[in-house]
Amino acid sequence: MTATTTITRTDADRELKARHRSMWASGDYPTLASDLIWSLGSRLVEATGVQAGDRVLDVAAGSGNAAIPAALRGADVVASDLAPELFAAGRARAGEAGARLEWREADAEDLPFEDAAFDAAVSCVGMMFAPHHERSAAELVRVVRPGGRFGVLSWTPEGFIGRMFRTMKPYAPPLPEGAQPAPLWGDESHVRGLLGDAVDDVVAVRETIAIDRFGSGAEFRDYFKTHYGPTIAVYTRIADDPAAVAELDDALADLGDEALGDDGRAMHWQYLLVTATKR
Repeated sequence: MTATTTITRTDADRELKARHRSMWASGDYPTLASDLIWSLGSRLVEATGVQAGDRVLDVAAGSGNAAIPAALRGADVVASDLAPELFAAGRARAGEAGARLEWREADAEDLPFEDAAFDAAVSCVGMMFAPHHERSAAELVRVVRPGGRFGVLSWTPEGFIGRMFRTMKPYAPPLPEGAQPAPLWGDESHVRGLLGDAVDDVVAVRETIAIDRFGSGAEFRDYFKTHYGPTIAVYTRIADDPAAVAELDDALADLGDEALGDDGRAMHWQYLLVTATKR
């Protein structure tokens, strides 16, 4: 992996990024993050070793569930995302918490920052959705100084969210040429391959977060149909096919019921947390 990556943009690539921005701006991802996975941001920041005075970049920050805890530690934080529509909720939450940080529209595959500009870079179930993994990994490495730290938290292919994406795949459009499935960022060997010899001290751990909000698989499905951009996009694509909608409704409800288990108390969503140091 080289220190600097030259990105060539095509009309197809720009169209893809526009669709991604629209997808994440649909629904209500800030509420979903607050309701379900806000604690993952603090877990990531802690594991990455963010300290007061660090210059920190949060890539694909959404509404800031990693950026805000980093700022509360005293770091100088830039929260970046392809969909700036998510920033309003993040700014409001940061204000309530007394956190000061910068919000910046940015593509994870073409970050508008100088080489070695940050002491640390993190991404919490965000950068994994950038379609070209080599590009986003190269950019992540480029903007961190030698000796700086990385922390990336991603849903695993085998975990609940990875299984949800497999369930939706038959109803979703095929990936564009060159794009890779998001849950690959939850595969340790894939991430190690992406970071290559640019990093040292790689630590990868699989953990789970308990989700106790849903009392049934149908309740989970209906929440994601109204809040989660990727799910909304799939249902929009098949909206004119009632049979397909019914099939996907049943499949997602069944998946949720299976994850809840016999006691119906909580789902356990698995993620991979990778930390490393730049050489």
